[in-house]
Amino acid sequence: MAVEIEAIYTGQLGCRATHGPSQNTLITDAPLDNGGKGESFSPTDLVATALGTCVLTILGIVSERHGLDLTGAQVRVTKEMIQQPARRIGSLKTVVVVPAHAVTDGAMRVRLEAAARACPVHRSLHPDIDAPIDFQYE
Repeated sequence: MAVEIEAIYTGQLGCRATHGPSQNTLITDAPLDNGGKGESFSPTDLVATALGTCVLTILGIVSERHGLDLTGAQVRVTKEMIQQPARRIGSLKTVVVVPAHAVTDGAMRVRLEAAARACPVHRSLHPDIDAPIDFQYE
């Protein structure tokens, strides 16, 4: 199933993107270190956001299949840019925090962690991007 996203350059390094099916919009801005105002997500911030929300979504799908409630699970993605050989994302370090009471079975933890690492966004990242996914059960 194809999904179309349309984007319009609004000037001063900003864009407005529209999600075709829902017509929801989001605004991007270049980061301060690249000449922007840093007033919204940058395009590379959206890659980090996509990774984190994809991981949580996949965890939600797997947990619902197995009757688990992962409400309150959180993800933190730390994006680091590199300048050489070209400006690009160098790393996306992801930490998933799962409420300890939600998953007490070791085999289920292994299943959830494998599913997270197989999320479509993680699989789509270039292999040169350091993208570990770590789990904390609290």
